[in-house]
Amino acid sequence: MQKQDLYNDFIDDEIENTNIREQISKYVIHWKWFLLSIICALIFAFLYLRYTTPSYEATATILVKDEKKGGMLSELSAFSDLGFGANMKSNVDNEIEILKSRTLIESTIKKLNLNVLLFVEGKVINNDIYAEAPITAYFINKSDLFNEAKIVLKCKLLDSNTFSLDNDMEDNERFILSGKKQFKYGEKIATAIGTLVFEKTSFYKNNTKDQYETIQIVVEPLSDLAEKFRDKLKVEPISKTSSIVNISISDAVPEKAEVFLNNLIEIYNKDAAEDRNFISDNTSKFIASRLTLIAQELDGVEQNVESFKKLNQLTDIESDAKQFVQNSNEYDKKGVETDIQLNVVSSLLDFIKKSANSDLLPNNMISDKGDAGPLIASYNQLVLDRNRILKSATTENPSVVKLDQQINSIKASIAESLKRMQSNLKIQNHDIKDQGGMFKSKIGKIPVQERQFRVIARQQKVKEELYLYLLQKREETAISLAATEPNARIIDAAKAEKKPMSPKKKIVYLAGLLLGLLVPFGIIYVANILDTRIKSRLDLEGKTQIPFIGDVPTSEDIAEMIKSDSRSSSAEAIRIVRTNLEFMLNKVPEGLAKTIFVTSTFPSEGKTFIAVNLAATFALSGKKVLLVGMDIRNPKFDEYIDVPNFGLTNYLLSNDVNIDDYIIKNRAYENFYILPAGIIPPNPAELLIGDKIKQLFEDLKNKYDYILVDTAPVSVVTDTLLIAKNADTFVYVVRANFLEKRLLAIANMFYKENKLPNMCMVLNDTDSAKGYGYGYGYGVTEKKSWWNRLIS
Repeated sequence: MQKQDLYNDFIDDEIENTNIREQISKYVIHWKWFLLSIICALIFAFLYLRYTTPSYEATATILVKDEKKGGMLSELSAFSDLGFGANMKSNVDNEIEILKSRTLIESTIKKLNLNVLLFVEGKVINNDIYAEAPITAYFINKSDLFNEAKIVLKCKLLDSNTFSLDNDMEDNERFILSGKKQFKYGEKIATAIGTLVFEKTSFYKNNTKDQYETIQIVVEPLSDLAEKFRDKLKVEPISKTSSIVNISISDAVPEKAEVFLNNLIEIYNKDAAEDRNFISDNTSKFIASRLTLIAQELDGVEQNVESFKKLNQLTDIESDAKQFVQNSNEYDKKGVETDIQLNVVSSLLDFIKKSANSDLLPNNMISDKGDAGPLIASYNQLVLDRNRILKSATTENPSVVKLDQQINSIKASIAESLKRMQSNLKIQNHDIKDQGGMFKSKIGKIPVQERQFRVIARQQKVKEELYLYLLQKREETAISLAATEPNARIIDAAKAEKKPMSPKKKIVYLAGLLLGLLVPFGIIYVANILDTRIKSRLDLEGKTQIPFIGDVPTSEDIAEMIKSDSRSSSAEAIRIVRTNLEFMLNKVPEGLAKTIFVTSTFPSEGKTFIAVNLAATFALSGKKVLLVGMDIRNPKFDEYIDVPNFGLTNYLLSNDVNIDDYIIKNRAYENFYILPAGIIPPNPAELLIGDKIKQLFEDLKNKYDYILVDTAPVSVVTDTLLIAKNADTFVYVVRANFLEKRLLAIANMFYKENKLPNMCMVLNDTDSAKGYGYGYGYGVTEKKSWWNRLIS
């Protein structure tokens, strides 16, 4: 079982390899067209490289300031600490879009005057001479039409001082308003779009007019040229996390690409600086106007403070309040002391009134420094003296009486002094209470004054802080104006590659080679798809179950019959078909001729060719063979064999029963006999439907070993079906490159319905050179190509 599986796998691999070789051979046979196509494509690639202007790429690298890595000045950046502009961010993506903006590109083109191009005329293409132009052309006093104009002029250098200028386009006839054609360098030429001026450059030499006979000046519309530059411009960050940006552009002139990039970056930085300066100027103006207003408001608030303090007689509310409280306390203390003194004085007066001359008066209760104190001291001394005398004398004692008089006199003086003191203390006490009440009144007003003053002071503080803040921002803005730094720092200035970016020779030639292969491949592939005709046995696989006994390649001479010494591929194929037919006839009884009918779907498929040559191969093998022509409507034996114009139809129409009278012998072969079709009858079907045909085959089978019958095409007439029952096998001939695949349904129908007994199929007229055959012809002297040897 395993060996059988291995064998089946081997057979499948062989079939697959054969199919691949067959498919490849379909294209290899047309190698001449492939070679011609490749040569033409390579020539086209050479011409493309020869006449295509090379493009050089220039690259510059810059470091763009990113908001996340270093803030950038914005319109409200001066107020960022107050929260203004907090949501205004600047990043690399925004700057990349600015670098690719049309406005920036147009500004660069205007600065470099790139919309006025100079070309030297070539045989096929015009060359841009930007890098080494001997003259330069520019416009001054440009009109509104300048940026939209499309002008082409021809400049011929006449000598070192003059040149001629002609219009190169019909619609430019009135471009030069003066009507002149010869001008001098530096002369102002009035045109419809501005004043044109030509100047000589450092590249101008004495032989320049010979080198540049004609220079073409082209004025491109600004918008169109800007769009071209924008399409070629590439601005890309080197990575997602970096703010370093690569800027590149391609141009036919590398110097132009370098100058463009450098100026693009310069204008970008300049515009960014102008934007920041514009912002700073506006900020400075705003701050100045606000400072003036705030100064006026602050002056008004300070005047209010001054008026408030003058009105309320204040210097500092807090210190004044402290002083008022302190003074109030002092007056309260003095009032208490005065009340005490009044009480003491009142007590002394009462005591004096009630006291006798022997009673002493309190001496240390009076703090007043008036005359009461000394009088009391004198009084007490007199009392002491009296009391001492009374110890030894009576009250009538003159000394005692005198002392009494003195004591009464001093007592009266003391009483008078205490009354005066009491009156003074009352006055003093009244004044103290008035002063204390005044301070208490001021203390009561302090909360209201403090509240009023806080309102004014708050306004003053806000105005002062705002004024100081604006002063600070004015200085910061002035510093930013004085120290403006570029928005992008150049890491690498623009530098063009020495080798052109395009076209690339290797890629162009490779594309040409591939195109040269693909064009014929595509044509052949489409032709094969559209061609529905049968070409090889591969086209029969899966479309029919009819046994296939061989294919016959195209014969070099279709009229030549097979001979014993024939070694052509067609002869070998016929021999293989003959051998395979033996397997189809193995059930025929011994002693009877093997009857082989040959038919096809349509005429001209080579059934007669196959029948004649099969009969010849059987005859060469030593067998007695009879070739019968039963295509009585369109007999063709005379194309291969010299036969008379009588035969089968004559036999069928006559009453003669001896068929041998109509059979002739092919003298080129020993055992090859022929029964020609005979004359063409008016009623072929009626002749073939009779019993005479059946009797004919019964007689012939006893006389010959093989009977080959050339019958009519089955899809044209019914003749073949009428005689099909007499056949041992049917050879159904299909001609390659003639019969369409869909018409195999006819043969399949006959096979399934068994209308043609023991049916097999032969593919005729295959082209072995194209891989449609199997390369018959052993011993042929024709030498195979190396590719055919490789795939066979």
